[in-house]
Amino acid sequence: MNDTPADCCADPSQKLLSVEQGRQRILDAVPVISDHEQLHLRAALNRVLAEPVVSTIDVPPFANSAMDGYAIRYEDCTGTSPCTLTLIGESFAGAPYAGEVKAGQCLRIMTGAVMPAGADTVLMQEAVERDGEQIQFDPARVKAEQHVRHAGEDTRTGQTVLEPGKLLGPAELGLLASVGVGEIRVFRKLRVAFFSTGDELTSIGTPLQNGQIYDSNRYALHGLLSNAGVDFHDLGVIPDRREAVRDAFRQAATMADLVLTSGGVSVGEADFVTETLEELGEINFWRMAMKPGKPLAFGKLDDAVFFGLPGNPVSAMVTFYQFVLPAIRRMSGAQARDPLVFEARCTNPLKKGPGRMEFQRGILQRSADGNWEVSTTGLQGSHVLRSMSLANCFILLPAESSGVGEGDSVLVQPFSDFGVS
Repeated sequence: MNDTPADCCADPSQKLLSVEQGRQRILDAVPVISDHEQLHLRAALNRVLAEPVVSTIDVPPFANSAMDGYAIRYEDCTGTSPCTLTLIGESFAGAPYAGEVKAGQCLRIMTGAVMPAGADTVLMQEAVERDGEQIQFDPARVKAEQHVRHAGEDTRTGQTVLEPGKLLGPAELGLLASVGVGEIRVFRKLRVAFFSTGDELTSIGTPLQNGQIYDSNRYALHGLLSNAGVDFHDLGVIPDRREAVRDAFRQAATMADLVLTSGGVSVGEADFVTETLEELGEINFWRMAMKPGKPLAFGKLDDAVFFGLPGNPVSAMVTFYQFVLPAIRRMSGAQARDPLVFEARCTNPLKKGPGRMEFQRGILQRSADGNWEVSTTGLQGSHVLRSMSLANCFILLPAESSGVGEGDSVLVQPFSDFGVS
């Protein structure tokens, strides 16, 4: 991991890493956990599949009707004059008709019912006039095999229905149930330990003294990790003392696959923090070409992956979304995917200086003409945590951009891409 000078964050001459470069270095370096567990299907929601699933049955297992109507033989309705057929029985879902539909005959059939022998097409009941035990319809409106679900149309025997690395959502649970799978092997949950550092941080419920602030980052990280679907341990606030920091790092490394801290990675912040990290692990301090979130620490503590996030609350959240969350997904065994990014019309002018990619906070919505538009949340300082609460997306301004005019097209990344509504 140690391919970048550890002091690059303190060296202004060190070239800044782009967001894409930093993210790729991280993804190339982090390991995938190897432990699996067998779970009942209901317990596997939002877990990552660890093995391929091959269907042992056809789905549907038999040809059935997609409509309430009448099962007929298509060859009986090839003429141009109205077609008349004789009704011989009924077929219900779970109670199939035992006989055969022969020339000139039809069968009343319900949605999901087995197609009877001899029949190959279904007429919607709205397209038919019924008189006692006979029906009449216009053959010109009939297509062969219409409204029939064929056996194996969804899934065939021997077909791989899900590949390893698939995140199991409601649709995947339904799909697995449809092929008769009741238990599934998944990757175990990633274990994360996190804490904040700084003598200025005070716990909620304690009166603030001069120069102190409440520790908001741990609460934000608690929410971020909850949404990420990992098991985590909150180790609290660690004071700016060398031994306390060393003990916290050692404890975290023994209990977690990933250790996450906020604060103490910028130039001039508690030198013993960086010294301790270098002493106990392999740590890179990167200057990222992004705003907010320029300083980022990444490396290893024993066998655990380590991330040191900036202390400013917006910077911590932005770097978590752009670097930590992709690493969590990779380590959890999930399939790689590109971020969801698309264009929207910006309703405000946005100020920006060239040099670093900016993740401004925006409010994305549909305009009156049905197109996507985005507006700024206002003040964009890395300390303005309210901007993250107001926003539902990032406005991505490239490093070379010198600002955006009202009505210009910009790239947006919705928070829903991170599993947040």
